[in-house]
Amino acid sequence: MYACRTSTVILIMSTFEEFHKSLLDLVKVFEEKNLHVKIQEELESDIVKIFGEKISALARAKNGLTDVEELAFTTAEHHPYWNLLYQSSQISKTALEKWENELTKEELEEITWSINELKNTCEKLKERLQS
Repeated sequence: MYACRTSTVILIMSTFEEFHKSLLDLVKVFEEKNLHVKIQEELESDIVKIFGEKISALARAKNGLTDVEELAFTTAEHHPYWNLLYQSSQISKTALEKWENELTKEELEEITWSINELKNTCEKLKERLQS
């Protein structure tokens, strides 16, 4: 059970579903005051993300990539797919950072290197299947 204290009210929540319902009620209060938010829900995974009404698709993509990068960094090399996730997230990060600009020669070389790393990892995974 989790207790959350506001300035005058104590909310006791015992389940994520109760938290989610309370959150939606709170969102309604602010929508009545013309503050609109975007909510992304993945309730089967106990995930709710809240975005301001002016968030762009690019900002949402960068935010989502942060979660992918965290997984890639925390698994280190302990998972056989780690390098696939890591290299593809690095390519994606570069592409998103430069979305409204030109990629430099150095950045394209880094992307090419990451692509080669992806190919090498795929080959190693194929070899493991054949063993």
